[in-house]
Amino acid sequence: MDSKLFIYNTLTRKKEEFIPINPGHVGIYVCGPTVYSDVHLGNCRTFISFDLIYRYLLHLGFKVRYVRNITDAGHLEGDRDEGDDKFAKKAKLEQLEPMEIVQKYTLAFRDVMRIFNTLPPSIEPTATGHISEQIEMIKQILEQGYAYEINGTVYFDVEKYSKEYPYGQLTNRKLEDLLEGTRELGGQDEKRGRLDFALWITAKPETLMKWPSPWGWGFPGWHIECSAMGRKYLGDTFDIHGGGMDLQATHHTNEIAQSQACNHKAPVKYWMHTNMLTVNGARMSKSAGNGFLPNELFTGNHPLLDKGYSPMAVRFFMLQSHYRSTLDFSNEALQASEKGFQRLMAANRILNKIKASDKSTVVVNDLTSRIYDAMNDDFNSPVAIAVLFDWVRNINSLAEGKESITQPDLDLLKQTFRTIVFDILGLVDEQSEGSKQELTSNLIDMLLNMRLEAKARKDFSTSDKIRDDLAKFGVVVRDRKDGFDWEIS
Repeated sequence: MDSKLFIYNTLTRKKEEFIPINPGHVGIYVCGPTVYSDVHLGNCRTFISFDLIYRYLLHLGFKVRYVRNITDAGHLEGDRDEGDDKFAKKAKLEQLEPMEIVQKYTLAFRDVMRIFNTLPPSIEPTATGHISEQIEMIKQILEQGYAYEINGTVYFDVEKYSKEYPYGQLTNRKLEDLLEGTRELGGQDEKRGRLDFALWITAKPETLMKWPSPWGWGFPGWHIECSAMGRKYLGDTFDIHGGGMDLQATHHTNEIAQSQACNHKAPVKYWMHTNMLTVNGARMSKSAGNGFLPNELFTGNHPLLDKGYSPMAVRFFMLQSHYRSTLDFSNEALQASEKGFQRLMAANRILNKIKASDKSTVVVNDLTSRIYDAMNDDFNSPVAIAVLFDWVRNINSLAEGKESITQPDLDLLKQTFRTIVFDILGLVDEQSEGSKQELTSNLIDMLLNMRLEAKARKDFSTSDKIRDDLAKFGVVVRDRKDGFDWEIS
């Protein structure tokens, strides 16, 4: 394949030809979940989008190191380094150790990613597993003169950094504009500048998660973790860094500043960001009551949903919108995607029924070239899917004898169609026996984990209802001290 791959770079705000730093090798870092609560659909959209990118780069023959971190420390409630650590707060509420909270929600996140058929990353590092790397990076930033320490807390000096580097370049904002939108420091605030952010935070006596450092016992700020882990696994400068667009203004802007101050070079060549989710035109959020958790979408157990939707129908729905476009959830849109996904899977099964002829009236190479044109244009999955549906009509015509195809062309059609649908788009035919069994198993596990959470909250009515509803479908649940067993009777 001779055509070039172009991707939209958030930093330059234009599409650029993708030329990796090391020929044949690609380094990707995606900001992973903060594991103190259930993964929400905004996260899922981001990880499904980057799964598509990962899959396509692998398909093109690149050797890809895909790093997706787990944030399990240092994430405070406020953007100004104030409030409680979210993990500690959750642990106190549930009367658990913070790492129990981390383990519980990390496993739940991986379950959801498996149900959505995302490939596991090459490396999945945790913030708590890389404290020494973060401390070392903070020491280097201090030595370079871009940070200062007050009472055991180390702050990044944004205004000093901005004298040499464009701090707001990722969002195309100048320092003066950013300062105008930030409130004045209060008399109790020890920071020198309004935009300064914490690299290391001193621990209070009651702090649950803390580590020794040159500045006393404390814990890392949220932003330093990604800079330290990205550098460790991908180098001082790597190819692609991404996440949701909500990370641009603060988290990724601060990542660039930290890394540039430490290494004196741009940390990332291409920045990529996924857009937000909306519901019936309104922004999706927990506070608005229109946010869905994955299990609610699968079961239909939400007041805004008419029914439940299978994981592959939801994945297909997300891929029908470009990753940089707003994705609007509605029952009508989900149901249309469900029908489209079923048509695609039906076409794949029909391929096995087509008989070869001595001539071809269809040009199979047209499918390949149009798919590559779409995917090479910033991973344009909606256009790629539209091309597939053009070919669904051809497949149906071939099955009905209205068109003809030779055996070599039929073999090429089967290989190309299935590579795109299953290997690149990452879809799974849920009607195949193995897929049905795996999907059933994963969904039962998810429901029973919800039951464990309900029991922990002493919500026994919900716990009993999940057990009784599963029993109606022949699922026998056996409670154990450390969890549960189940079987289908």
